[in-house]
Amino acid sequence: MSCKLNPAGPEFVAKLRTALPRSAFRDVTPTYLEEPRGRWKGKAGVIVAPESTEHVAAAVRLAAQDRVPVIPYGGGTGLVSGQISPDGPDPMLLSLERMRRVRGVYPEENVIEVEAGAILEDVQVAATEVGRLFPLSIAASGSARIGGNLATNAGGVNVLRYGNARDLCLGIEAVMPDGKILHGLRRLRKDNMGYDLKNLLIGSEGTLGVITAATLKLFSQPAENGTALMVVETPDAALSLLHLARERLGETISAFELMHRTGLEFLAETMPDVRQPFETQPDWLVLIDIGLARGADPSDALEALFADAFENGLVGDGLIAQSLSQREAFWNIRENIPEANRRIGSVNSHDISVPLGAISEFIARGAEVISEIGDFRINCFGHLGDGNLHYNIFPPKGQTREALADLRPAVKQGVHDLVHSLGGSVSAEHGVGRFKVGDLETYGDPVAVGTMRAIKAAIDPAGIMNPGAVLHAT
Repeated sequence: MSCKLNPAGPEFVAKLRTALPRSAFRDVTPTYLEEPRGRWKGKAGVIVAPESTEHVAAAVRLAAQDRVPVIPYGGGTGLVSGQISPDGPDPMLLSLERMRRVRGVYPEENVIEVEAGAILEDVQVAATEVGRLFPLSIAASGSARIGGNLATNAGGVNVLRYGNARDLCLGIEAVMPDGKILHGLRRLRKDNMGYDLKNLLIGSEGTLGVITAATLKLFSQPAENGTALMVVETPDAALSLLHLARERLGETISAFELMHRTGLEFLAETMPDVRQPFETQPDWLVLIDIGLARGADPSDALEALFADAFENGLVGDGLIAQSLSQREAFWNIRENIPEANRRIGSVNSHDISVPLGAISEFIARGAEVISEIGDFRINCFGHLGDGNLHYNIFPPKGQTREALADLRPAVKQGVHDLVHSLGGSVSAEHGVGRFKVGDLETYGDPVAVGTMRAIKAAIDPAGIMNPGAVLHAT
């Protein structure tokens, strides 16, 4: 790949203005140049928000001709800084915010076709309106956009039952680095016509092209839903409970979330209006969500599961939601933990996954690793059903994270070295972005990383697509 890129200067902007309508241009404001964690600030020579795939193609084609970096921008919710460019020549930031249309809904096929700028929550609503479910569910559902969800292969709370964003996509329309349009919008469940370019673009974080539209899988809505909170003594007990739940309930389990006492303490400290479920905060708490067919009673199913688990010494207490409002209250606890974390202020946040059989060992050894570095609080929570934990490290009460900033590299390396030794991944669902480029080099398989570089060089030889994300710019 060529390393010589040019800024989006006045001459380039003038060319853009001849190719795109005035309505496509946006002011360069801080909104587009910040990422949620506030670690880095981006920059842009010009910001465009095309309203059609053809206009996206025109903009990228000009960028390719002038070797101007292109930063695809969805909802700006990414947590690894893949959506901003702090270094290099001032790029063209290409926002998909105006491409929000639902192009078609096919309930009899369980398919919806949407543009990449569609907000995830709007896609969920469009599915609901035809009696279907689009199950991708993340904390930023009200602002994240489908293009970004696919570009990062977003996960969330329903992966256990429905899979990641990759598993929910049938076809992709995208603009490639030379400005040509890949017409890959398929509504087919089986399509073996050569290489799977769709899955190459999904998870590539805008480094191989710009996703402009997608066909997505829909599902029948569960007729009956149930939610329970169950107290367990250890992560081992939680895993045994998961195994028992799968034996009893099969694939009806939508979510199986693990929470630690520290998260509940943070909620009490920063968000006292969030109602705590138990008078005494337990060490470990599991949230189970199930969806059953018509005629089945989720309360009966969860009560039977609790009784069996209690008899086997796996749970000590529990609550089963008896109404929609109580179900929402249970979920409110889990969904507000990230906000409580933000208000406390972490030293390091880790999005990791390990094999289910290694989770207990990771949690035990992780605490030892962190204690050897310093005095910290650990909030470990996440999607136990698929092995994805958010392992976040906080200063002791009364101290600020700034006071411990010099320990951040040691904390990160200690956690990531442990994850790697257990056969895990240091990026479970957030992607690589710019934050974890070095981690990919350190922990990624050398042959895999080399193959990624070869693919990048073949598809984007000028290196204009999101340079510095996923792979080091060369």
